[in-house]
Amino acid sequence: MKRNKIYPLVALLIGAIFIVYEKYNEAPKVTTSNPKIKVHGTKKQTTDSKPKTLTNNYYLPSSTTGQIVHHEGYSLSYHEAFEQAEWVAYELKKNQVVYTDFKRPYFEQDDAVKTESAHWRNYKKSGYDRGHLCPAADRKYTKAAFIETFLTSNISPQEHEFNAGVWNRLEQKVRYWAKKYDGVYVVTGGILENNLKTIGSEDVAVPKYFYKVLLDNANGNTKIIAFLVPHKASNKPLYEFVVSVDELEKRTGIDFFPALDDAKENKLEAMTTYKQWSFR
Repeated sequence: MKRNKIYPLVALLIGAIFIVYEKYNEAPKVTTSNPKIKVHGTKKQTTDSKPKTLTNNYYLPSSTTGQIVHHEGYSLSYHEAFEQAEWVAYELKKNQVVYTDFKRPYFEQDDAVKTESAHWRNYKKSGYDRGHLCPAADRKYTKAAFIETFLTSNISPQEHEFNAGVWNRLEQKVRYWAKKYDGVYVVTGGILENNLKTIGSEDVAVPKYFYKVLLDNANGNTKIIAFLVPHKASNKPLYEFVVSVDELEKRTGIDFFPALDDAKENKLEAMTTYKQWSFR
């Protein structure tokens, strides 16, 4: 009789131990603050509110669309109506201007764009290059940063002669200034306006002009230079495309440096001089 009573007690004890073990050894839920990491068993998370590490949030422009996306190497404001970014902004530091022979990846859509970035097929047989806004050559300091520039939110239709010509010369000059002035902040994009030519099934707009704005605040002495370049081949010297930031703001509706002190901002953005910037 004693043996028959012991067996149920042992069974109950084993059952209780098993329940406690399951409770305290349950696999923990995995969470991540990285918007690009996919967590098993959960929906892929994206965010457009967390500042990234490289670009100083202080110098980001305003957005006319409210859809700002932060990647590790650059930020952008996506304009769904034109299927491209109205601006891409990033800091280019001196030590980031390096040469690495990374293999060019395929272009991919940007999952962080809530309205979906344009598909790369819009560019196929369009006669236009997939023109980088943040150049791949500006992000060669790591393979991840390089690959990130091949998201379709970072491209705009560009004529090949323009992309490989005057626009490429300007991009090279930016890298020259980044090394000379120990880093610069860059904002770039196309002038997005009504009645532009479009390509592809998603009607990706083809800008008639592209702009680039640079800010350098080395040693506390802030200087700005802005370029407005017609979307066509040109052999003109780069300084002939210098305009005021005020002019770009009128053309785009973007406030490029809203966090600058108002008096400094008004003075700098009205200037068209390029004497503080070396073109040699």
